[in-house]
Amino acid sequence: MTYWETCVITKLRRNFNIKFDKTKNNYLGGFIMAEEVLDIEMIAMTLIGRAGETKSLAYQAMKAAKEGKFDEAEEFMKQSTEEMLKAHELQTDLIVREAGGEKLDVGLIMVHSQDHLMTAILFKELAKEFIEVYKRLEQKIDKK
Repeated sequence: MTYWETCVITKLRRNFNIKFDKTKNNYLGGFIMAEEVLDIEMIAMTLIGRAGETKSLAYQAMKAAKEGKFDEAEEFMKQSTEEMLKAHELQTDLIVREAGGEKLDVGLIMVHSQDHLMTAILFKELAKEFIEVYKRLEQKIDKK
């Protein structure tokens, strides 16, 4: 469990008295939760955490590739993609809710979370390009 996931769970338990129930089928980015509806702020904080983890894993992948550890880089990129998909799932759920007529209270924290997600996705794509460059550089060095 990441630092952000721990923070979100702690805040949910304290502020909203939400209990985590493995028998229910309601998800928040991979968490199975009881029937209580989450505050939009908590969804935003979860998005920020997932986006941060996406970016962090992509950075670790780039660093591994720079050191020539391409299998490790690939594994970090897979993990980064998984985190990004969890964040994107939350975002899509919000879009579907709003498209269905639900009025969502979008404040600065939600805007901030969307910014984090967008930059994480962009960073992940750039990391993928850097990894490819490192692979090509290593191939050229090996040919000499």
